Amino acid sequence: MTSWYESHIDRQIREAQERGDFDDLPGAGRPLPDRGELYDEDWWVRDLARREGLPGGIPPTLRLRREVEDLPEGLAKFRTEDSLRRAVAELNVRIDRAKRSLMEGPPTVLRPLDAEALVARWRELRGRQG
Repeated sequence: MTSWYESHIDRQIREAQERGDFDDLPGAGRPLPDRGELYDEDWWVRDLARREGLPGGIPPTLRLRREVEDLPEGLAKFRTEDSLRRAVAELNVRIDRAKRSLMEGPPTVLRPLDAEALVARWRELRGRQG
């Protein structure tokens, strides 16, 4: 005869089901929300911020990381070289603050941005447009 093993956790879940603790939960019977978007590795952070009603949405260090990642694709929005240099300088100041743990959020290992490389890329993009 084989013995049947039920772990402590499994027993608690089974007993809760039998008591009806999982009946009538919010969202029961409804499909999971369809976000209709491509996979985003930070989906859980946005969902947590929405659920918890965090002020300002995601933590500043994660928002900074996103800005740094998006900058190369958004170079075309800068009208002048000076505006790009100011934006890079401002991001570098914020990166420095984040690395010294002066910003809220998870630690970051972002490196300062290379203004000269970004300006060269910006000029290249402007040359193609004009």
